[in-house]
Amino acid sequence: MYFYTARQPILDKDKNLFAYELLFRDGVENVFPEVDSNEATSRMIEGSQLNLGLDEFLGDKPGFINFTLDSLLKKYPSMLPCEQVVIEILETVQPGKRLLAECESLKAQGYILALDDYIHQPVWRHFYPLIDIIKIDFRATSLDTILQIKAAIRDYPHIKLLAEKVESNEEFLQAVELGFDYFQGYFFSRPEMMQSRALSPAQMTLAELLYETAKPEMDLNTITSVFERDVHLSYKLLRYTNSAVFKRRTDIATIKQAIVVLGQAELKRFLSVLFTAQISSDKPAELMRLAMTRARFAEDIAKLAGFSEVSKAFLTGMMSLMDAILDEPMSSVMSKLPLSKDIKDALIEGIGPIAQFLQLIKFYEQAAWDDANALIQALKLDSKSVPDAYHTAVQWANEQMKALGDN
Repeated sequence: MYFYTARQPILDKDKNLFAYELLFRDGVENVFPEVDSNEATSRMIEGSQLNLGLDEFLGDKPGFINFTLDSLLKKYPSMLPCEQVVIEILETVQPGKRLLAECESLKAQGYILALDDYIHQPVWRHFYPLIDIIKIDFRATSLDTILQIKAAIRDYPHIKLLAEKVESNEEFLQAVELGFDYFQGYFFSRPEMMQSRALSPAQMTLAELLYETAKPEMDLNTITSVFERDVHLSYKLLRYTNSAVFKRRTDIATIKQAIVVLGQAELKRFLSVLFTAQISSDKPAELMRLAMTRARFAEDIAKLAGFSEVSKAFLTGMMSLMDAILDEPMSSVMSKLPLSKDIKDALIEGIGPIAQFLQLIKFYEQAAWDDANALIQALKLDSKSVPDAYHTAVQWANEQMKALGDN
């Protein structure tokens, strides 16, 4: 049996990663189309404990996992480490004595408790001493209701408010103004303002290298000369060849040797990652992690589809958030970069096979499994291999973030 999940970042006021919510579905093939919330919770725990391990999806951040009353009464949370999860009580759970007793028990064990899609009722005041986070659907909840909730929890300063479904920077700023502490949605991966930002000379050098390595036949001498005229870039290359990500088998004596040892495919990955890291240095780290996950996922999907130029799929995935990173439309961003037409078509017009790979990635990020399944069938992919590819992409992105942090 395969374990299907996606994760959504939860950020703080400074747009730093605070946690992930792990989203369970019954699989891209809808093997269990009638799965209920209790089964979803039990299978999420089984999958996270037995199939992949929470560390691989969460790193050092906590994970929000949904629990029904039945799963709480069966003591399912005790199967997960309290320092690694947030117990998210589903909105379908009604406040009552049994739930209160379970919350008291969980708090005594050290768990963090959150109320999901909170519907304000006076009876919840009995739970406030035990609740750490209240999640509010920012788009579906009126301003008056939000103010009522704030008034109700005024005597409980330990309770943090989390705004769900924040879809724009304007909504993010509004939520900050209203006193929310955490934010979940796609606001951080979209442009915050319309402006144009020039690329620095170092960034243009990387763009030049991306162009050179994208050619069917790489000119090793040209690429070597570009590296050799940039000391900082050469240092990054040598550090990368010596990192745990790349298993070095021999000592490096020259820049050309480092390039040869890496190989064309690994060199393309290195340059794509480095370019995106430089461009996104003032952006939330999670944006960079998402771009790298997309890149590796796109590459593996391309392989599954029998696409001949998988490196283009990788680069397209890496570039797919450049509009958010540079705060300007994708068409403007692409006009500055010497990328091939099919990459630009995929990113600007949404056409071509690479655009389909990217669309599948977005469906997967949002746990839109019905849409993902339809596209998987259209692309004639092995549906059992897709979740493995996503898992591999997440692991690879985590490793790359660690490697970049060491540089």
